[in-house]
Amino acid sequence: IFQNKNIASSMKEGAATGIARYLFTGRPQANQHQTWKDIYVTYWKSHYKPAFFVISSYFIYRILAAQSSGNGRLPMILVMLSCTSWLITPIFFSPFPRWNLIRQDLHEFNGFITGGAGTVEADIPDVVARGKKGTVRTLYECGLASEMSFWTESQLFMLVLSFLVKAAVAIFLLAALPAEILDFLPIFVVALSLTWVVLLGYFFSGLSNCFLVLSFLVWPVTALFAHLILGDRIRQPDAWTLMPEYVISLTFFLFFLGIAKGLVLIICRSINSLLSCLSRKGATGRMHECIRVCFVYFFVHQLQFIEAYIVLLLNLLVATTLAAVDKFLCNAHTWLVLNSEMARTKYGERYMEENSTFFERDCGGSRFGSSCWPCQERGQDGLSSDSECEVGPRQEREVSDVGSLA
Repeated sequence: IFQNKNIASSMKEGAATGIARYLFTGRPQANQHQTWKDIYVTYWKSHYKPAFFVISSYFIYRILAAQSSGNGRLPMILVMLSCTSWLITPIFFSPFPRWNLIRQDLHEFNGFITGGAGTVEADIPDVVARGKKGTVRTLYECGLASEMSFWTESQLFMLVLSFLVKAAVAIFLLAALPAEILDFLPIFVVALSLTWVVLLGYFFSGLSNCFLVLSFLVWPVTALFAHLILGDRIRQPDAWTLMPEYVISLTFFLFFLGIAKGLVLIICRSINSLLSCLSRKGATGRMHECIRVCFVYFFVHQLQFIEAYIVLLLNLLVATTLAAVDKFLCNAHTWLVLNSEMARTKYGERYMEENSTFFERDCGGSRFGSSCWPCQERGQDGLSSDSECEVGPRQEREVSDVGSLA
């Protein structure tokens, strides 16, 4: 399931952008532990983002079905299994879930999410270069590099076509959704307006993270005063009955916000393409600045921030569970992911710490398994078995290299 999503994401991106990029297939060295940061950078756009979209759609479906006491509700087991696989497979197949590695990954990933590298305007060329190499330092750089790559390298025709399709979907939703659901949109418009005021302070203060955090707090504060915007409509008949309307209206508002961002960037891209008096270098710089502003003002970075912390919590849950399995169930996870030889290493010890494998110890301490596969008796050529079984310096170095790698 996970590898099929790799293929699907590659084909989708190639069809949408006309650019065939290399996508990591998820097959690192078997005995190499991948950090949570590297996993997120590799799979956030191909697996995590689609998983959150499907899960949110399924959540809306469950809420609507609950209003009718679950009559006719489909379980959608395969859908949820696929989303779960997209989210936890990299952690599940990452070897050596040890407590010290979990602490290290947790600290590094949290610093990656909250880091401020790449937020300055002068860092834009470096952000673009790091994004192409996959060496981004922060979540901000990761998302901004992806946005710049998409809006500057994709064909303008494909961008306009994608926008028209989304606009048609938005018009259909406006016509199909009941007016009771659309009644809640003014709440989110007010919250977005206050967020833009806070973000203006974010840019004027030299990109201080305090204002970025305040842009998150505006939304729950606005929800507390929603009755001043909608009156008694916010509470009638009751909160549980109105829950589908809350969730669907918020989802539609975020979708409409993405369409608005696309319209702004398409206009900027068209202006930069049509004005021949501007140098190509100057036009690219102006386009990068427009993308950078829209990346924050249209709530793109904020949504990625929330999704990254959800991924962090899922990674922590899965990794601690696997660490407990290895500790209390005789390295069962290591046996499943690697092999029985590695699984025989005691918890907290290093493999080949005593400069010999378990296989060699089982064979009586002989080198390279010579006692388990005894050499043939003296043949017709007259060579002795000792000379055939002798382990040379090159073979000893190979054994040592394998031990150091493990």
